[in-house]
Amino acid sequence: QVQLVESGGGLVQAGGSLRLSCAASGLTFTSYTMGWFRRAPGTEREFVAAIDRSGSTKYNTDSVKGRFTISRGKFKNTVYLQMNSLEVEDTAIYYCAVDRSGSLTSSNSLYDYWGRGTQVTVSS
Repeated sequence: QVQLVESGGGLVQAGGSLRLSCAASGLTFTSYTMGWFRRAPGTEREFVAAIDRSGSTKYNTDSVKGRFTISRGKFKNTVYLQMNSLEVEDTAIYYCAVDRSGSLTSSNSLYDYWGRGTQVTVSS
């Protein structure tokens, strides 16, 4: 059974940093794209970043503006999201997802598996 478990969320002041982790199991994730999405209250789920099997990355440039960095762990079944210079607008539930096709896509409809999310709250 495929499982994605996010961790690392919490409460942080504006300007601070957090590192989110997503541990995946149940598939050979080395061939897949892994992504991060987020959903703020009253909004739709929004693409944040993705990384494919070769290490190529894609970001939602408008929202993260070079503040966030996605990376994969040594054994490829873990993905991280380093978030720096956090803003109140970054407050959301952050979700990890897997795209089995391996494409570097920002479309949430193309991701096959999802974690339950981890809450990130940025205070002013």
